[in-house]
Amino acid sequence: MTIRTEFPHPVSVTENLFIPLPDGTRLAAKLWRPEGAGPVPAILEYLPYRKHDGTRIRDGHTHPYLAGHGYACIRVDIRGTGESEGIITDEYTEVEQQDGCDVIAWIAQQGWCDGQVAMIGISWGGFTGLQIAARQPPALKTVISVGSTDDRYATDVHYVGGCLSKDNVDWSSTMFAHNDLPPDPAIVGAAWHEMWMQRMQGNTPWILPWLTHQRRDAYWKHGSVCEDFSRITVPVYSVSGWADNYSEAVPRLLAGLKVPCRGLVGPWAHSYPYNVTVAPAIGWLQEVLRWCDHWMKGRETGIMDEPLYRVWMQEPVSPQTCYTDRPGRWVGEDQWPSPRIDMQQHVLNAGGRLARQAAAVEAVAICSPLWVGLGAGEVGRYGDQADWATDQREDDGGSLVFLSEPLTERMEILGAPLVHLRFASDKPLALVSARLNDVAPDGASTRVGIGLLNLTHRNSHEFPEPLTPGKLTDAVVEMEDTAYAFPPGHRIAVSLSTTYWPIAWPSPELATLTIRTGESFLTLPVRPPRAEDAALRPFDPPEHAPPTPHAYADMPGTARRQVVRDLLTGRSTVDFPRWSGVTDMPDIGHIHRGLGLSRYEITEGDPLSATTTTRFQVQIERGGTTTEHLSEGRLTCDATHFRVEMEVTGRENGQVVFTRRWDERIPRDHV
Repeated sequence: MTIRTEFPHPVSVTENLFIPLPDGTRLAAKLWRPEGAGPVPAILEYLPYRKHDGTRIRDGHTHPYLAGHGYACIRVDIRGTGESEGIITDEYTEVEQQDGCDVIAWIAQQGWCDGQVAMIGISWGGFTGLQIAARQPPALKTVISVGSTDDRYATDVHYVGGCLSKDNVDWSSTMFAHNDLPPDPAIVGAAWHEMWMQRMQGNTPWILPWLTHQRRDAYWKHGSVCEDFSRITVPVYSVSGWADNYSEAVPRLLAGLKVPCRGLVGPWAHSYPYNVTVAPAIGWLQEVLRWCDHWMKGRETGIMDEPLYRVWMQEPVSPQTCYTDRPGRWVGEDQWPSPRIDMQQHVLNAGGRLARQAAAVEAVAICSPLWVGLGAGEVGRYGDQADWATDQREDDGGSLVFLSEPLTERMEILGAPLVHLRFASDKPLALVSARLNDVAPDGASTRVGIGLLNLTHRNSHEFPEPLTPGKLTDAVVEMEDTAYAFPPGHRIAVSLSTTYWPIAWPSPELATLTIRTGESFLTLPVRPPRAEDAALRPFDPPEHAPPTPHAYADMPGTARRQVVRDLLTGRSTVDFPRWSGVTDMPDIGHIHRGLGLSRYEITEGDPLSATTTTRFQVQIERGGTTTEHLSEGRLTCDATHFRVEMEVTGRENGQVVFTRRWDERIPRDHV
């Protein structure tokens, strides 16, 4: 990583300015401007993660770099977060999107802006870029969206294949802790305390509305740009990583958008591609400049002459819980969907065989134990600790496994594998997990892809239908998109299970699925060689602006990422540390301390024992005052309802200033 200190333009920084909205609310912003450049295009990053002390370090890497190359960069906190006024009530609301349009209009009118605005962002910021583009603010000229999705229901952290995702309550509790944090008195003055009290009084657990909408209804359609891709009329650069939860949105956007676009998927986790936990990194900020120079400065940078879709073709690796790099090479496709991709059928045959030809039809039953999935790793991976799936042989012990003969030649896939099932269930509610694995000659099994499906959603996420016990039914399980090379001598495996805890909340009763072999099959998106791949333009090496002063340290009491299985009681516990560590930012006089844990527990044989508990402690020390958020959450269920319990305490210098508690039951809706 190169730290760049010399730029075409010196950069001036405005630590905070307030943007007035039509309703009188003011949003807090930080501005980087190229000195002596006159009016220039602006690049907006708009998200709720506290520009002054939350994303301060990351922002210091990126925005001064882009500003030094002739752009006005502005980082804006969403209403009710950071130093912005108002209350945040949920993610991606109508108010949030309209505020974003108003911010763009304000930026375009400033003397330092030439009237053109681009949006850039990762995760929430990537979501808002697409959503605001669909509202067509006149000054918005292009969007760069990293690690985001076009579909809030099917491929975010809430419902995966119609199954309740572990991250639904996990992320709700994370944002619950985040939304309680106070603004900085150094910026908002004496009003900080009243603003803090208003935030705590207005803060509610977002798991409540999220659980109230268990099917794909209008709540989730709002903000899902896949509902009408034609609403986006500006060029889009969509970027993600194979280790990120959002990689499959990139090919969907390429296939659905009618505007100039490009897609890039590397080996990365949930990060900007210049600063990665999974190598190789690339010169991402140079790519941003190439894109913005083309679309806002009219320069020929060559970026639109390159393939529509560029991805990292991953070489095989042994199963590990953490990867710091993934071997592979860059490949490209000029169209997506690509007519070059060969959708190959491999039949799930009797005897656990996977073959190109169908054999006699047989019925094979599976009712998985609740420990299947303990080796699944994370949903949204960040590239550290134990985020990846372990060797799949343990989970395969409770699954139906179909194994090919050893491959005689290399096979590369690019796209979303599909598992077509013909089956019967003995219960009206059931789910299925389908895994695609690479089995090495020594038996080690690496997970290549995963797909989940709530089988009541087999025909529609909007209109679920209970299964008729004993009736033959068809369903298609779509796995996540991937790019992967199976080498000669390795075997391809499909593993099917009826549970996948804690990634998916279990059905109310343990269900037995009877699979019809010979009539069920895997479809693989096989990619033939492409000579042009060798001539792809190499990416520049990664670089960024000088880092903002800071120091990190471990937080005493941080939980371990661990899986504990008690063989005597049948109780399994999975722990995920959250938001834990100490960050010292001496330039603004802040010390932040965080300690968080999400725990998932279940007892073998009893799906109604499923329990998620969360605990968060967040302290901000500044100017002789320490503010603190403490919260605990718990999600449990019975056969007909979910139960959500949350409790929060706010403290100032150790004294309790606020408490509140929730205890609500929400009916299960085909989940």
